[in-house]
Amino acid sequence: MKLVTYVSYVTLLLSFVLSFSSIAHQGLQQSAQQTAQKRMPDDFVIINNTMPKAVFDIKYHSDNNFVGEVIDGYYADYCILQQKAATALLAVYHEAQKQDLNIKLFDCYRPQQAVEHFVRWANDMNDTSTKDNFYPNLAKNTLLGPYIAPKSGHSRGSTLDLTLVKKVEGQWLELDMGSSFDLFDSISNTDDKRITEQQRDNRLLLKRLMRASGFLAYDMEWWHFTLAEQVYPDSYFNFAVR
Repeated sequence: MKLVTYVSYVTLLLSFVLSFSSIAHQGLQQSAQQTAQKRMPDDFVIINNTMPKAVFDIKYHSDNNFVGEVIDGYYADYCILQQKAATALLAVYHEAQKQDLNIKLFDCYRPQQAVEHFVRWANDMNDTSTKDNFYPNLAKNTLLGPYIAPKSGHSRGSTLDLTLVKKVEGQWLELDMGSSFDLFDSISNTDDKRITEQQRDNRLLLKRLMRASGFLAYDMEWWHFTLAEQVYPDSYFNFAVR
C-alpha cells in the first residue's frame, strides 16, 4: 500500500514538473517574441540619416492627423524602412532631385500598436473632432475596412506615404495633388475625375517615379506605395519609432 502511494506521489510530482516546464517554456517563447517586437530588426534603417535633404513631416508624430493626437508608438519623426525598400526609395529621391524636385515623407514603417490606436479611434463614434478636415463626406462608421484596417502593410517596413515638393523662394512646397494627405474621400483616388489636369499630372509623375523603382501604387490613395518585392510579406512588426 505504501509503495503504491509512493509511486502515485512520484507520478504526480513528475506530472507537475513537466506541466510547469511546459508553461515556463511557453512564457519564455512569448517573452522572446515580445522582445523581438520591441527591437528594430538589423535590416531596417532610419531614412532621415540616409536622405538628409528629404523633407520629413511624419504626421503620426504630431496631432495633425485624422485621430487628432500623437499616435501610439511614434516617439520621433523618423521614417523607418526595411533596407530593400530604403534602397529603392533612395533611387526615387535622386531622380526627383534631377527634376529639381524633392520627396516629402508623411509615414513609413508603422508599429502595430499604432494601427490598433487607429482602430480604437474608428470605433469611438463620439469623437468626430477631425471630421471636417479628414472625412467630411463620410460617416465615421464607414472608415473601418476601406481606409482603416486592423493590419497594415506599413507594419512590414516596405510601405510608405509621400508626395513631391518643389522649392519656391527658398521653401519646399508640395505639388498640388488635388487633395491633402489622409483625406478619406474618393477624390484621393489617383484617377479621380474631379481633379484638374495639372493635379493629375502631378499624381502621375509621383506614380511614375515610384513605379520605376519597384513600388506599386494604391489607387484609393495617391500618396500610398508598397515595394512589389517585400522582404517580410507576412510580418507585422510592433517596435516603436524612436
